[in-house]
Amino acid sequence: MSGPPLTLGDLAALPVTSVNGIGPKKADGLQSIGVETILDLLMHYPRRWIDRTKEATIGDLEVGEEATVLVRVQKVTARRTRNRKTLVEVTVTDGTGTLRCTYFNQPWRERQLTPGLEVLVFGKLELFQGRRQMSNPIIDMVGGDKTLRIVPVYPQSEKAGLYTSDFQAWVARTLVKAAPRGFAEPVPASVLAEHDLIERGRAFRQIHAPDTMGEVGQARKRLVFDELLRVQLALVLRKRHLERTSKGLAHRIDGDLVGRFLDRLPFPLTGAQERVIAEICDDLGRSLPMHRLLQGDVGAGKTVVAVCALLVAVDGGHQGALMAPTAVLAEQHHLGINALLEGFTVPDESGSLFEDRPLRVELLTNRTTAAERRRLAEDLAAGHVDLLVGTHALLEEAVAFRSLGVVVIDEQHRFGVEQRAALRAKAADDAVPDVLVMTATPIPRTAAMTVYGDLDVSILDELPPGRTPVETEWVKIGEGAGIPGIHDELALWQVVRDEVAAGRQAYVVCPLVEESEKLEVRSAEETHDALQAGELSDLRLGLLHGRVPAAEKEQVMARFRAGEIDVLVATTVIEVGVDVPNATVMVILDADRFGIAQLHQLRGRVGRGAARSRCFLVGAGATEDAEERLAAMVRTTDGFELAEVDLDLRGEGTLMGERQKGRNDLRLASLRRDREWVAKARDAAFAIVDADPELAGHPELRDEVELLLGTDDADNLLKS
Repeated sequence: MSGPPLTLGDLAALPVTSVNGIGPKKADGLQSIGVETILDLLMHYPRRWIDRTKEATIGDLEVGEEATVLVRVQKVTARRTRNRKTLVEVTVTDGTGTLRCTYFNQPWRERQLTPGLEVLVFGKLELFQGRRQMSNPIIDMVGGDKTLRIVPVYPQSEKAGLYTSDFQAWVARTLVKAAPRGFAEPVPASVLAEHDLIERGRAFRQIHAPDTMGEVGQARKRLVFDELLRVQLALVLRKRHLERTSKGLAHRIDGDLVGRFLDRLPFPLTGAQERVIAEICDDLGRSLPMHRLLQGDVGAGKTVVAVCALLVAVDGGHQGALMAPTAVLAEQHHLGINALLEGFTVPDESGSLFEDRPLRVELLTNRTTAAERRRLAEDLAAGHVDLLVGTHALLEEAVAFRSLGVVVIDEQHRFGVEQRAALRAKAADDAVPDVLVMTATPIPRTAAMTVYGDLDVSILDELPPGRTPVETEWVKIGEGAGIPGIHDELALWQVVRDEVAAGRQAYVVCPLVEESEKLEVRSAEETHDALQAGELSDLRLGLLHGRVPAAEKEQVMARFRAGEIDVLVATTVIEVGVDVPNATVMVILDADRFGIAQLHQLRGRVGRGAARSRCFLVGAGATEDAEERLAAMVRTTDGFELAEVDLDLRGEGTLMGERQKGRNDLRLASLRRDREWVAKARDAAFAIVDADPELAGHPELRDEVELLLGTDDADNLLKS
């Protein structure tokens, strides 16, 4: 192989069959795990590395200890158990002792682990009938060069017949073949020097064939930076392109509507609300379209901020739209905004100069009748409707605004990229409406920089006065005798009864709608019937879940808001947007089945008034992660702190999944482990793009962004 240094594009153009030893059968196996090119092969990184200088031995292992040992297979037997399952027993040795590895219902292990084979075994040492054994340990087919001090261990696929020894050999041949040309270096030398990063070719060699663990660390640092830089470049390029090319509305921010609105509020703004409103008004006063994410913990006062943004549009003779993910939430927003703006007037353009008309707020959901839709469409197009609140129904072709100025999207993670773009496209002229997207699900700072890196971010990190933090207790039923707190359900339901007797209301949340044979958790229907017949028989109970018809659902919510229902038994359908200040107790059954974000959202349904509010998390904490989730909920009510815990526990996979596309490049980087590098990559991306807006002087970087994120994916990185 001769010629100029190899770019990632060059590597992506070469099929894996270019490597000696990869024939059609192996190529099919590699394709099944997403490895089709030489680039895919080099980016199929080891999942861990075994330091042979610190290798564990069977003789040194203690019972209960988890370790990796290099062993040779001595004997393999397979037999049927009494319940007709296959049991494969493998005896292995490393010269210091012997070990039995047992595999249940994995008959293929008998074919895989033949006597004489050398493998890495990872598992926990147990003592069974006086013999040392590991149950279902992980097996890595090592092979390759036994003299290596550091052995890379790759993700394997028994189904595809792919093992560590295969990847070791293929990558080694690839690196040897690439050596004469070397690898192109697209990152500016100044950036590499600033962050003490090794050159890319060296990074590829050290990640796959290191001499020391220190070399692994150096290689990983460089390759992680590359991944994060490409993502940030895509975001920054898009952000700067929009700023250069989009025509926005320069709103008048000196009108009196916002001031009148704030003067009429029965409570003072928090410092955070004042700061965020100022940030938004500054955006709206510029000709560039606003593209801002508003993060606010549950109850932080996002609605007031959103109304201020919408009123700026109305003050300038434009219209505003607020889109919510559910009819229940849209209806609640409509009621709340109407109440906040009751009595407000705006100039009536159809009459005399001195005549005003009431500011008009309308609602559009799938429940709106056809006749109402026609009337609403006519009034909207004529400019007689100032603010339109709705669901996906806002996206219908018949919905046409006269002059859409500001769009607010609530609980933005419930909407897809295309839906948000469709709403923006409803502007009547060439001007792009300003967009404010809101979320009550706090996002860790570094994750926000990656997932929402193209948005300006505002954070509401204060609770309004009068809001008291919700007291949270983890109820371990049947445990903890002598420990303060509630340890039986009779005591728990008595708390609910006492609150109702004091004129308050309560929620009881279950993970399922109906009983399940597979999961040992209580359903909403089952719980409602049991409580109605038992502990809460003299109270007024309501039932709400996703299968309740829409009309009945709204009826139940209206009755609960009106105080006609004492206890609402529900699923997570109440997670977002349900606002009943009189509700002071939240009981979450089988709480260990919920994620932190869900638990935090559910807890936020109480504590919405000045009265003392309590949340009871009922669950055993069956796993270590579940215990940490529940303990964190008891420890803090800070949504941002909980988001960090959630990221640590779950990883970024779920979070990244919120992006419909564009995240296939994060093969090595972790938003948990690499928090500091997210910020460094972002700073570097801004510096590069601001000096070279089209990356004309960095063609290889530009090509890499297109190659690994894709043009369509890069477009979809825009969160509106």
